[in-house]
Amino acid sequence: MPIKATELKRGQAIMHEGQLHIVLDTEHVKPGKGPAYVQAKMKNYESGTIKTNRLNSTDRIDDVNIDRRPMQFLYDASGRGEGPFVFMDNETFDQLEVNADVVPREQNQWLKEGLEVTVLIFDNKPLGVDLPSAIDLTVTDTAPQVKGATVTNQLKDAVVETGAKVRVPPFVENGQAVRINPETGEYIGKA
Repeated sequence: MPIKATELKRGQAIMHEGQLHIVLDTEHVKPGKGPAYVQAKMKNYESGTIKTNRLNSTDRIDDVNIDRRPMQFLYDASGRGEGPFVFMDNETFDQLEVNADVVPREQNQWLKEGLEVTVLIFDNKPLGVDLPSAIDLTVTDTAPQVKGATVTNQLKDAVVETGAKVRVPPFVENGQAVRINPETGEYIGKA
């Protein structure tokens, strides 16, 4: 089903130049001179290459229907964040192995056992994983709060249970649960 280039969204699957692409990022540009256009960063599913394409606002693009299945993350088969990552379908209880090229390090660093995610599937092949907008993780290593530190916008380094590094406020201590935005890696609040 054709859609306008201005309707492209992050994570959407489209057919572009006869091949399946996943939209990684879009930006609407209105230059001072000339017509507006959409700059779309896309990953070619077949070749794995990432390319930024400029599309006219009036261009029509074929939208691809992708199966979005709710799944639960079970474990990383390598144990080192290198995949394959094993997910379980919440309805059929079938297990699905997803390679590390489908779940890049920016995403897999937030995966913890039991996390509910959405796996994108096309032609029975996993294309990607959508993480929730906020993930609760336990801080495993951080420096203690400095006495007398009253500046409110200071942040310190911390490591969470998945091994990911985040910046947290000074009052957060080891063993506390924090809520993280997996898209940006930013601290949202206490869990």
